[in-house]
Amino acid sequence: MYTSLLRRAAVATAGALLFVGVAHAQFWPQWALNAQHTGQVGVAGQPLNNILTSIVYDPLVPAEMAANDNELLAHYQVPLIDGSNVYMEFKSGKYNKNNYSTEIWGENGFQWQNGKLVQTWSFTSDWDAPGSQADFWEPVFHAVLANGFIYVPGAGGTLFKLDTGTGAVISRLNPFGVKIDPDIIVAGVPVTDGNGNIYYNAIQQHNSGTGISFYQHDIADSWLVKVLADDSVAKVSYSILVAQTAAGSLPSPKPNDACLTVFSESQLPWPPSPTAVPAASPCGTMRPALNAAPAIGTDGTIYTVTRTHLLDGTNRYGGIAAVHPDLTPKWWTSMRDRLNDGCNNDQGTFAGSLLPANGTPGGCRLGSTPGVDPAQNTKPGARVLDDSSSSITIAPDGSILYGAYTRYDFARGHLMKFSPTGQFLGVYNFGWDSTPAIYQHNGTYSIVIKDNEYGGGPQFGSYCNVDAICPPRQNGPFFITQLGPNLNVEWKFQNTNNQSCARNPDGTITCVPNTYPEISGRTSGSSGASTLQWSMRMESCTPTAKTATCTRSSKAARSNRTSSSTRRWVPPIPRWRLVPTARSTPRTRERYSLSATETDCGGFNNHRRACRATRLEGGNPWQQRS
Repeated sequence: MYTSLLRRAAVATAGALLFVGVAHAQFWPQWALNAQHTGQVGVAGQPLNNILTSIVYDPLVPAEMAANDNELLAHYQVPLIDGSNVYMEFKSGKYNKNNYSTEIWGENGFQWQNGKLVQTWSFTSDWDAPGSQADFWEPVFHAVLANGFIYVPGAGGTLFKLDTGTGAVISRLNPFGVKIDPDIIVAGVPVTDGNGNIYYNAIQQHNSGTGISFYQHDIADSWLVKVLADDSVAKVSYSILVAQTAAGSLPSPKPNDACLTVFSESQLPWPPSPTAVPAASPCGTMRPALNAAPAIGTDGTIYTVTRTHLLDGTNRYGGIAAVHPDLTPKWWTSMRDRLNDGCNNDQGTFAGSLLPANGTPGGCRLGSTPGVDPAQNTKPGARVLDDSSSSITIAPDGSILYGAYTRYDFARGHLMKFSPTGQFLGVYNFGWDSTPAIYQHNGTYSIVIKDNEYGGGPQFGSYCNVDAICPPRQNGPFFITQLGPNLNVEWKFQNTNNQSCARNPDGTITCVPNTYPEISGRTSGSSGASTLQWSMRMESCTPTAKTATCTRSSKAARSNRTSSSTRRWVPPIPRWRLVPTARSTPRTRERYSLSATETDCGGFNNHRRACRATRLEGGNPWQQRS
């Protein structure tokens, strides 16, 4: 996860925090920088010449990877920066793939002293992560700076209010009474509106026992919580927030309403017929997304992403709730039936379709209705997955952006755009697990996102995981794309580096020709011995020859990055996988903004080993792991 335009993550034994310079003032107080999640800062990056410090914050990485086919499927906090002080989560305990709550989370305070980042305090929280490896990637634990304090999630849906200088507990804020209810969790990321108010989500779920799926039962309730500067708290149930439907939207389904699942794999190619309808099942209660951060508009409106709780592997019932600052509902809008770019027609000429002609490899069944989601035979619905950390970004004109998941078109997802009153405005055909950044310039703005062409199979094709029906394709290319306010492409930057680089024990970097051609540009490396370390690096390097040692450069500070990593860089959200991986080449644009959000699994690797988003529709979400 990165806190500025300059940060990138790499893997080489446990999580390690690396910095190349000292920020000034409250530079980065929360997720994606500010309440609108724009992620743009007004300072130029320092030359990426040196790593000034390396601090382990997740010593459990080897165990996590060993249990996940050598994948790191975890979300991490962005380091928070306030003058010379830096705050970062840490983990301890024991990793159990069947129960994330065996791990321990907390927050460490650091300070730059005489050129060194010195730990000044440590606070261990009693917050537990829900679920297990079988449910979703490891959820995020995230703090927020506000009112001169740091607020950290605790058990029972509470927040700890800590002294930023000592880590001492000033108060514990419990919107649910005096007793700590272990069935209530802080879900996702607390945010502040910049005026002293903090908002976060909480979910109550009565599951218990090792190996019990988070989705085995419906939730009891969920809430949007507001904390004021004077420690007073208020909350509202999401059952209230989703009840007022925006104009032009489908209503939010009720818990016992019948929601569509998907067709069986035995019925491929999908849809089975032009009139086929898949089976239905109870939707479950509409609740907040598990890892998302609420966004807050300049007028104080809170925007939060929702989904029904049940039907995890096939769920297509998500939406966005808008809430007044007093926690009364403003509107809720559905992301269902918004798209029309699924199946093609038999001639392959349907405008906007993302799939080949019906009846051809990767296409829907002959005679299918153009535009439909092949898995449901309905207008496609943008999806909200609990694996994802996508969060809403609010543009300068008040419009709302959200990166949703869709399985067809190789799981690229869609970037959805809504008006401040909840009307659907448009879409760009990439959005999976991306919190877009905003670049304001010349009286207008642009939207900056990652833009990845996933592939790599076998058993990962255009809309299904059966190679005979949905043939796999090569993984990549990978872009950073800048869009205009109307989601038109302004430019794309493609990684074209063809070197694979490794960091040597003496700190130099050696590069050789890339041996993984399905990804253009990879790096591998180590920090000595046979260890793996999660690290954040800010540096640059240009290989002087195909097998030569790299010469470090101070040019293109913002964009020329080299990873001594074994994971792939797919900006603007760092997404990684543990095989030799890509690094960037210099970009020439002087102004560029990235969204701060946390690190997770690298999407779809060339052996489709881990990511749940490659799940077999209607089947075991881990079935496709090798």
